[in-house]
Amino acid sequence: MQKDLSNYRKSYEKSELAENSIKENPLEQFQKWFYEVEATDGLEEVNAMTVSTIGVDGFPKNRVVLMKKYTHEGFIFYTNYESEKGKAIENNPSVCLSFFWPNLERQVIIKGKAEKIAENLSDGYFESRPMGSQLGAIVSDQSSIITSREALEKKLHDLEKAYEGKQPERPSYWGGYLVRPVSLEFWQGRPNRLHDRIRYTLQEDFNWKIERLQP
Repeated sequence: MQKDLSNYRKSYEKSELAENSIKENPLEQFQKWFYEVEATDGLEEVNAMTVSTIGVDGFPKNRVVLMKKYTHEGFIFYTNYESEKGKAIENNPSVCLSFFWPNLERQVIIKGKAEKIAENLSDGYFESRPMGSQLGAIVSDQSSIITSREALEKKLHDLEKAYEGKQPERPSYWGGYLVRPVSLEFWQGRPNRLHDRIRYTLQEDFNWKIERLQP
C-alpha cells in the first residue's frame, strides 16, 4: 500500500512576519496572533494545541489538547495527572506546545517547563465545567486499558446515579498544568517555502532575545 503525495503543494501568501512589526514580549505577540486567528473564519478551535512530552519509555509522544488560559506566565491546560501524559510530565517537565492555524498559514512552537497549578485554581475550573465533563474526568482512569466501550459507559451510568442531586468535587488526580515558556517560535508561511521564522529565547536576566531563523 502506498500513495505518492509529492504533488501536494500550496503557495503561502496570506501574510508576513517582520521584525519591525512584532512585539518585544512573545506573550504579547502570541496574544496578537491569537486574536487575529480568532477573528478570521475557517478554524473552529483556535485554542487547540499539540502537547509533546518524553514518555517514561523514552519515546516522544504528541497529542492535541485544548489550552484553557494564557497569561504573562505561560499557557494552562487540564488533564489527569495519572495519565500517560501526566506521568511523562512528572518524570520530565520539559515539554513542547505547538499551535497550527492554517486559516492564516501560521504556527507557534513553544518550549517550556510544565508545573501543576494551585489546587484552588484547578477547583475553580472544575466547578465551571458542565456536569457531564466533571463526571467524565472522574470516571475515566485516563490511559488505562478497559475491556470495551460498553464497560466505560456502564461506569459513567453508575456514577451518574451516585451523583444524582449532588455536586461533584474535583478528584485530586485531575487538574491544571502551567507551561512556563523558555522559547517561542512564530512561523508565518511565505511563497517559495521562504517562510518567516522569528524566535524569542528567554535570557538569564529574564529579557527575551529575538532572532530570525532560516526557513
